[in-house]
Amino acid sequence: MYIKTLTVTQLNNYIKKTMDGDFILKNVSLKGEISNWKKHSSGHIYFSLKDESGKINCIMFKEYADGLDFDPDNGISVEAMGRVTLYAKEGSVQLYCQSIKRDGVGDLFIQFEKLKKKLEEENLFSSNYKKSIPKFAMKVGVITSPTGAAIRDIINVAKRRNSKVELIIYPSLVQGDMAAANLIEGIKYFNEKNDVDLIILTRGGGSIEELWAFNNEDLARTIFKSKKPVICGVGHETDFTIADFVSDMRAPTPSAAAEIAIFNESEILEKLSYNMKMIKMKQIKRIDYEKNRVNLYKEKLQNYKPINYIANEYFKVDYLNKELRNTINSKIDKNKTLLSHTYALLQEKNPLNIINKGYSIIRDSDQKTIKSISILKEKKEIEVILADGREKFYLEMKREV
Repeated sequence: MYIKTLTVTQLNNYIKKTMDGDFILKNVSLKGEISNWKKHSSGHIYFSLKDESGKINCIMFKEYADGLDFDPDNGISVEAMGRVTLYAKEGSVQLYCQSIKRDGVGDLFIQFEKLKKKLEEENLFSSNYKKSIPKFAMKVGVITSPTGAAIRDIINVAKRRNSKVELIIYPSLVQGDMAAANLIEGIKYFNEKNDVDLIILTRGGGSIEELWAFNNEDLARTIFKSKKPVICGVGHETDFTIADFVSDMRAPTPSAAAEIAIFNESEILEKLSYNMKMIKMKQIKRIDYEKNRVNLYKEKLQNYKPINYIANEYFKVDYLNKELRNTINSKIDKNKTLLSHTYALLQEKNPLNIINKGYSIIRDSDQKTIKSISILKEKKEIEVILADGREKFYLEMKREV
């Protein structure tokens, strides 16, 4: 038997009043790991605190948030103090924090960093192993939830950029215990399809636990071994997963992944149109250039007369004839000068010129010049050469000189 029929608002207000009167709930010190951290433009902070099996939403108003002495972030373990009450409008229990103290790094964040370091040391993140993303993919495999916002974003981008690109959707869980196995099967499925050009692995944003399937080691190794290029677009721009690091390209959002994977048809057509115009302009310019060359040759031919050519050739012959004569005369004059010099030198050295001055030359029968009286004493026949002739003499006796 029911005491009274209440409206939802009446029930929520009753629960809130009861919780507000509870001493423990008014003075709670709660320990947990931060997730879904968001600072609003108003200065208020919204986040969740979680442990191995539970989660509670939290809010910290600007007046308390301004007093924080560190920058909280997802994955950090903290101790939050405040009051627990019901947000009556939504019917949700919230912790209204007045202070937050850092307690340490959360378990999930520690696991993430440990796996990241391990795979990095194995070079699974190295750019040397990254496959290039095809510029003109015509068939793209998409692994994601068939009902999430991510697939709607990708389809909208595909319609806008290129309706001729075919999207093949592999429906998969994107969070929970079975999600990683589903994602792995999707990658293997598309690797067996020869006509798929690349793979998009994607989902929308969420807390670290909601994105945890993308931090799975087996999934990371499957992405690394994939023969098809993999673009990973998980969460928001500030969300990073192991799948982001090991994939061939990381996109900050699902929409950005589609922008990278699907080439813009209108941009390609515009470029082709521009290139065709440039080719046509170059062809016209080349044709005009060749026309001008032909016209120039025609003009030269019209002005050309054989008699003028012959006259010009005569002028050339006369010029060459004069040049040849000048060269020959110059050579003769030079040789004459050299000959005169040589003759003068010979005359200067000629012994007969000395005889003309009254000297004589005495030779023996062997035509050897006698230069000494002692040699003359030994000769029986000599020859005396003077300026006007020569005469032989026979010596019958030797005389003392």
